[in-house]
Amino acid sequence: MGIIKSSFSFIMGTVTGVYIAQNYAVPNIKKLADTALFMAKQIEEKYRKPKKRDDD
Repeated sequence: MGIIKSSFSFIMGTVTGVYIAQNYAVPNIKKLADTALFMAKQIEEKYRKPKKRDDD
């Protein structure tokens, strides 16, 4: 009885997550994160200070 009682919230969370994923348009978090990282890299490259040359 102890293992069922202790894992009840985990099981209910899993069931709820599956229901939401099947019935609603949940965005793909990995795709959103990749897009945000790509945009951040572009902004960083655009505003980066030029490298200093020591050709003296």
